[in-house]
Amino acid sequence: TAAAPRPWRLFGAMCLLRLPRITQPLEKEEEEMAALMGQIELEKSHYSDHEIRKLEEEELLKKRKESPYDDNDEAPGRKVIMAQDLEEKWEQKLLQFKAAPRITDADKKNNRASLNRRLDRNLMFLVKQKIGNQELWLLPQVEWQPGETLRNTAERAMATFLGDHIQAKILGNAPYGIYKYKFPRAIRTEDNMGAKVFFFKAFLQSSDLSQAKLKEDYLWVTKDELGDYLKSEYLKKVNQFLLD
Repeated sequence: TAAAPRPWRLFGAMCLLRLPRITQPLEKEEEEMAALMGQIELEKSHYSDHEIRKLEEEELLKKRKESPYDDNDEAPGRKVIMAQDLEEKWEQKLLQFKAAPRITDADKKNNRASLNRRLDRNLMFLVKQKIGNQELWLLPQVEWQPGETLRNTAERAMATFLGDHIQAKILGNAPYGIYKYKFPRAIRTEDNMGAKVFFFKAFLQSSDLSQAKLKEDYLWVTKDELGDYLKSEYLKKVNQFLLD
């Protein structure tokens, strides 16, 4: 019950991930395999409707060159668009197309507070919180309150730092991991041994955080960058459920 003494303080934390927006570049072996599979598919493939149409038109033009051409065969004022004309039009569109850069300004400036970075990787949301007399980088967390489920607590943690307008898909009702630690001996008692942090996971569904609070220090980092901010034992627990 809420009134019963609890030797462990309970916390809910949210692992909020921004999923990749673009594919990762292929490794050399992957490029070679993709080229091989493309060649095999090409050799075994059949003509498309467009290719059949182009062959038929080429055959028709060949016959017309070999025999006198009668203008009456075509309806007056009718504009005929050949398959070759379409290909030239598509070629012009392709020449005008310019792919967006894979490396963004945030990547160049190493701005880890920006969502518009490392577009081919997962990004995790970290915040700086005061724990005791220390300021630590953590997944957003708050303490459990009576009447809440642990998932409710994790949702409140996310809303505390990003506001109620955040759009995220929370995965399941059970925690993905737990981190337990004891308080320093000076403040440890039988009824206050330490804390247990239960981790939940969510996927960010909107890249527009204009209405988010973001009052605290925050970062969006990849799995490889977590070691620059999280303590080793905490990082070990997070890595157990974090896939890249």
